[in-house]
Amino acid sequence: MSSGPHPRFDVLVLGGGIAGLEAALNLAEQNFSVAVVEKDATIGGKMIRLSKVFPTLDCSSCITTPKMAAASHHPNITILTYCELQTLTRQNGDLLAMIIQKPRYVSEEKCIGCRQCEYECPVLVPDAEQGGFAGRKAIRIPFSNAIPQKALIDPENCILCGRCAKACPTQAVNYYEQPEEFTLAAGAAVIATGFEMLPLEDKVQYGQAQIPNVITALQMERLLAPHGPYNRVLRPYDGKEPDNIAFIQCAGSRDQSMGVEYCSRVCCMYAVKQAMLLSGALPLADLTVYYMDIRAFGKGYEQFFQTAQAMGVNFIKGKAAYLDPGEDGAVKVRYESQEAGGGVRLAEHDLVVLSLGLLPGWNPEGRCALSTGGDNFIKTVKPKTAPTLTGLEGVFVAGAAAGPKDIVDSIAEAGAAAMEASRHLFSKQ
Repeated sequence: MSSGPHPRFDVLVLGGGIAGLEAALNLAEQNFSVAVVEKDATIGGKMIRLSKVFPTLDCSSCITTPKMAAASHHPNITILTYCELQTLTRQNGDLLAMIIQKPRYVSEEKCIGCRQCEYECPVLVPDAEQGGFAGRKAIRIPFSNAIPQKALIDPENCILCGRCAKACPTQAVNYYEQPEEFTLAAGAAVIATGFEMLPLEDKVQYGQAQIPNVITALQMERLLAPHGPYNRVLRPYDGKEPDNIAFIQCAGSRDQSMGVEYCSRVCCMYAVKQAMLLSGALPLADLTVYYMDIRAFGKGYEQFFQTAQAMGVNFIKGKAAYLDPGEDGAVKVRYESQEAGGGVRLAEHDLVVLSLGLLPGWNPEGRCALSTGGDNFIKTVKPKTAPTLTGLEGVFVAGAAAGPKDIVDSIAEAGAAAMEASRHLFSKQ
């Protein structure tokens, strides 16, 4: 970083998920200075929240945590968490990023991550990091391997009792903290803003999140994770182990009524992965996957799918039309079978997992001149030969910011984006 009218970095990386971290590390190893701007309170993105990855079933946290630690300790990388990009413009050959630092109400400089404030807080609310299945305090560190290990206050649930401020040994709590605006300059930028899941509430036919034992795939990831809320798989309605679990594919993807006409690519494989993990966690449970098409497009993915079949996972080619609550927490699935005999059929399951569609994690409209495609993901100008190039000079894209893709493709694309940014910087010297 250089000093001047604005702090200057060689590259600005927007997004601290696996793609952003990979791009930042690749650039930092080339001795470029990098600023990673992350809207969350910790880096790691969606990957750090997963249980395992497909098709190898390696521990997701074991892969992501070293990347997070390497980025946080690299001398050429500056990590700015809980920040949001407001505008990205070009001035005198540089990219100027105007950024808002959201208030943590806890000083990052003073906080030592001791969690005394968290232990003293009397407020307990559902923890989104655990799928809403466990509780968290109104002041907390997001999770045990979050980076940075700094507390933040949830102002919507804080009751201003003052107990956290009294417990803090470094007087880091500041209830009056305000958002701060600052500007960074950079020679290039990599957009790695990832994805969000289609909200469960948006799908009327699937209960709009009002059926207790209908959960999302990310919630199932937390149930399967070794550091999850229960250390076992339990259904939220009554805390019992489910005996009959269903996965519904294309729950929002390839769906004109939801405005998501595209395939989200990863849903088939993560459902297969979760079904395989469930067969180990609940060996006596019946596992069913309702699918339109199985899209096993990557290396080893078809074998992964066949292994799930061999393990006894039941795959039914059919589109689930409606979900209704049944007795004792059961979920009724009405679906149109596309197998021999066809017709509308009704099945009942203890727990239903929806493979929801993937949506863009960031909208550049009003923030920068990047254009988006019909799917609202960032548009690339040479998708077949140079998939990281955008319509803006010196701005590149990586990972799911340009469209749904798996972890392997996101990492590969991050390396390509880093190389394009490096080449751009050298061309300007």
